Amino acid sequence: MRLPGLGLALVLALALAAGPGATLAQTPAPAAAQTVAPPVARPPRQGYEVVAVHPHDPTAFTQGLVFRNGEFLESTGRYPSTVRRVRLQDGEVLVRRELDTDFFGEGLTVLGDRAFSLTWQNGKGFIWNPDTLEPLGEFAYAGEGWGLTHDGARLILSDGTARLRFLDPQTFVETGSVTVNWQGRPIGRLNELEFIDGEVWANVWQTDAILRIDSATGNILSVIDLSGLLAPGDIVDPNDEVLNGIAWDPTTRRLFVTGKNWPKLFEIRVTPAG
Repeated sequence: MRLPGLGLALVLALALAAGPGATLAQTPAPAAAQTVAPPVARPPRQGYEVVAVHPHDPTAFTQGLVFRNGEFLESTGRYPSTVRRVRLQDGEVLVRRELDTDFFGEGLTVLGDRAFSLTWQNGKGFIWNPDTLEPLGEFAYAGEGWGLTHDGARLILSDGTARLRFLDPQTFVETGSVTVNWQGRPIGRLNELEFIDGEVWANVWQTDAILRIDSATGNILSVIDLSGLLAPGDIVDPNDEVLNGIAWDPTTRRLFVTGKNWPKLFEIRVTPAG
């Protein structure tokens, strides 16, 4: 489901932050032993302004989005999953490559002359020529693959938990990680990623929230609330059409966002924290 509003997004993220394998107490503690935790202040909240609206393939279950040379590289999930080059002006798919139906495609990024894409539960990534999308190789990683970006030297991978993992782009060895948190509380369900001015920006799955994250510490700097971006009349299936897809053009400093099966791609401007 789509969860409107920032409050529900953060509640969901906090509730799910423990990730797979977490256990909860089945029996409450005696009343005398219970304590009331102090309220946790919210992160600074930012809004948005729409600068322009562009067409987007409504059949694209968007997993990764990159702006490059005036176009988008986009990865999609479901079967068959794809990687594709997409024209900004009209959403035309210029080049399309399908993954084998054994693979559910996930995040994508471009570092140098190679594009990298993930799969969800196969522990396998693919390397592509970003111009032709011809396959150049494969790589392996532990756990699930959700979102992917880079900081110019390392690949940065999300796996659905609160952890961002750093991979060497040549050997794909994990070289470190940070736990994304707000005041020490881990925030999970991190999905599509983009690296912007030293920060990791991350969609939170099934919410209208993008987190701005300090890439060195994992601390959340602010939350961008994009609720209401896609008009109700554009939503066909509210169970599928969730926000997912962030692309940054560092040359013109334009920010683009879209979602899974969204018919539109938005260029937005983030407003200051209120």
